[in-house]
Amino acid sequence: MPVSISGTNGITNATWTTSTRPSTPSTGQVGFNTTTGLIDCYDGTSWKSILNTGIIGSLYNISYLLVAGGGGGGQRVGGGGGAGGLLSGTSSLSVGTSYTITIGAGGAGSTNGNVKGTSGSNTTALSLTATGGGGGGSLGSGAGSNGGSGGGGSYGGAGGAGTSGQGFAGGAGTASIGDAPAGGGGGAGAVGADFTTSPIKAGNGGVGVASSITGSSVFYAGGGGGGVTSSGTVGSGGNGGGGAGSNTNGVNATNGTANTGGGGGGGADISSGGTGGSGVVILSVPTIFYSGTTTGSPTITTSGSNTIITFTASGTYTA
Repeated sequence: MPVSISGTNGITNATWTTSTRPSTPSTGQVGFNTTTGLIDCYDGTSWKSILNTGIIGSLYNISYLLVAGGGGGGQRVGGGGGAGGLLSGTSSLSVGTSYTITIGAGGAGSTNGNVKGTSGSNTTALSLTATGGGGGGSLGSGAGSNGGSGGGGSYGGAGGAGTSGQGFAGGAGTASIGDAPAGGGGGAGAVGADFTTSPIKAGNGGVGVASSITGSSVFYAGGGGGGVTSSGTVGSGGNGGGGAGSNTNGVNATNGTANTGGGGGGGADISSGGTGGSGVVILSVPTIFYSGTTTGSPTITTSGSNTIITFTASGTYTA
């Protein structure tokens, strides 16, 4: 609909949705976006939204959840991988600014009894960094690695340390070579458990943290369970995507769940550790302010008066 001017009723602008905005607009072109309930203005490069609280550069508050990639489990009675670091809170976004989202990959499980599991990669967004989970220790490398949450220790090794405000330490591995139960990886909500010898059991992965940012309560960032020989019981993965350990030669430990930041389980006497789960970024934006401008194909849902943007791969959001 073209612009209509009335001395009594003011100016009536053209209307469109986010998907039907003019494809070849003129600089300064203005219209009402029925998708967002805001006025759009083309600045010569891209569409900008004019809020009821101000114009480009105005701030609005969102909630966020960042989870880094989980650590990989160790090999040969390996420690569980530590969960990826978890950050949650609120942040102010500036209208018209593009925010880059980088999703951390999970670390590879170890296939060499002398090498620890690989630590997970960091997740970054909104000038924040969630630290990748620490890799689990292997028979010949002992201690778990430090990370968002620490990896579990293998034979004679302590668990790695977690990052303050993001996760907890991994559990310790046995000092006796016998059945060699390993420690569980740390989770975002609790430390990974130490081994026990009576009964012979590897440590469970630490529990993650529940978030309701999507509108439903979901656990993220659980630690991986430790591995043990066939005479013992494996460590279970922590709630939040942590993978279980293995006690069967030739059967690899369980991977951490993708897009939860869960740690991979530790391998048995002759089996590989599980790979850590990849991370995730979730933004909860008041729908009245949601711009509809993203890259990276995030999943878009709604919860009450908020639009939920879930990034399982890297991308951007323009406020």
